[in-house]
Amino acid sequence: MIENNENEYIYWINLLRRGDDQALSHYFQLHNKSLLYFATRLIENPEEAQDIVANCFVALWEKRSDFEADENVKAFLYISCRNACLNFLKHIKIKTRVQELFYKELVQNEDTVLYHIMRSEVLQALRMEIELLPENYREVFKLIYFEHKRTDEIAGQLNLSVQTVRNYKTRSVELLKTAMLKKGFSNALMLTILLALDGI
Repeated sequence: MIENNENEYIYWINLLRRGDDQALSHYFQLHNKSLLYFATRLIENPEEAQDIVANCFVALWEKRSDFEADENVKAFLYISCRNACLNFLKHIKIKTRVQELFYKELVQNEDTVLYHIMRSEVLQALRMEIELLPENYREVFKLIYFEHKRTDEIAGQLNLSVQTVRNYKTRSVELLKTAMLKKGFSNALMLTILLALDGI
């Protein structure tokens, strides 16, 4: 399995270096959503975040012959995105409280960036796993965590018993926990993830 993954990484990096636009599409699909979440969290401006992320992929394409390994692509994209966000925050004259906080932390502390990269990737993995839940579990899970509905409200809306809704919630969390553990995320991260669902 590891060997297959290594071969896949080599395949895509070689395509990128040769200037094959399929490789750009591959890396875009792999990293776009996480980068967009990352940038939006930092600058609190969704439209500007989209431009920043798009420009990161333009820069990746322009420097495509420089990359020797798959992980270099990811590092380049996040560093480029971080620097562009920092530049954006540096030049806006009036910052919100959150923008001011992120600007100071970006300047002073690399750990802030690493935290947001990790959070972006964890939430992207979680989004994918939520969509793989059985339909009933997925529906109840989204109503609870995304729409913040009470158990009795959901029971009435879906014509289910309150206990069934609770069972679906418990089972969906168990399935997500198992899936995320298989992806290498720790038990401790699951609590953080569930607390962070408002940001998905």
